[in-house]
Amino acid sequence: MRALASLMQMIFALYSLTIIARVFMDWMRVDPYHPLARFLYQITEPVLAPLRARIPPIGMVDISPMAALFIMWILEKVVVTLLLSLA
Repeated sequence: MRALASLMQMIFALYSLTIIARVFMDWMRVDPYHPLARFLYQITEPVLAPLRARIPPIGMVDISPMAALFIMWILEKVVVTLLLSLA
């Protein structure tokens, strides 16, 4: 179970990095038709779109990525703790 817990931590970390990369790409105004940008949008949009629908922006700032990272952090702690307790 420790290996599975480590795998889950790695998956959460990689997905968090994709969300952070998307935020930086939005700030840098990368071409949305670039293959890497399209890939990041396709990967992150299923998580960010529902949050964006429920959390209004603050001024011109979309805070849904921050909320997604916070929710993922909590979810990671719960999942990893449960997996380690089963070990």
